[in-house]
Amino acid sequence: MTYSRRTVLAAGATGVLALTAGCLDFTLGNGPLELESERVAPTTTALEETGYEEHEVTQETIEETVDVGVERDVHASVWSSVYSKRVEQLGQERDGAFFAAVSIPDFSILGRSFNPITEMSNEELLNEFVDQLDGDQSGIDNIAHQETISFEILGDEREVEVFEGESEVAGEPVDVEIKLASFSHEDDLIVLLGSYPAPLAEESANVEVLMESVEHPV
Repeated sequence: MTYSRRTVLAAGATGVLALTAGCLDFTLGNGPLELESERVAPTTTALEETGYEEHEVTQETIEETVDVGVERDVHASVWSSVYSKRVEQLGQERDGAFFAAVSIPDFSILGRSFNPITEMSNEELLNEFVDQLDGDQSGIDNIAHQETISFEILGDEREVEVFEGESEVAGEPVDVEIKLASFSHEDDLIVLLGSYPAPLAEESANVEVLMESVEHPV
């Protein structure tokens, strides 16, 4: 996963840093606020049931500058767990179905989140994270929203957005369906993302199984 940027966000309040317990260096500007997310991932049982295998698990750092009357730095760890499955496309078996589970600390001061992810629409989140889903196909283009569905994830009913896009495999066009869910859980922001060839209805069901199975923290 590649996610590193520096963003200045205005809090519209002064003096709030003194209220952040245990963050003296951050308050005085002597060092960044270090935050860690907890990993989110589907269960082993769900992976075995759906035929997905671990593709890549990474932990990286977001560097942010927040403005709470004065500018301060925040370093936040991000967990990304990506899984893939070989499916038949154009008469050949390829890595063509993917599932990604991402967790990012929802760092807040006085109830105000300073994580830029919280301000993103699902379309923006999709653009931010769709590059997690790579394999034998090219990038996904012409992405359009199709519908909103819902089912239980981590103990609550969650909205899941369904998109369709276009990709290429061996120079041939392929329709791709994408499911995306984003929500807060246990002080982290969670993004779940599944992509698969649109004609494969069973993969749509498999992505839902993976989403419903996720555990956080793992």
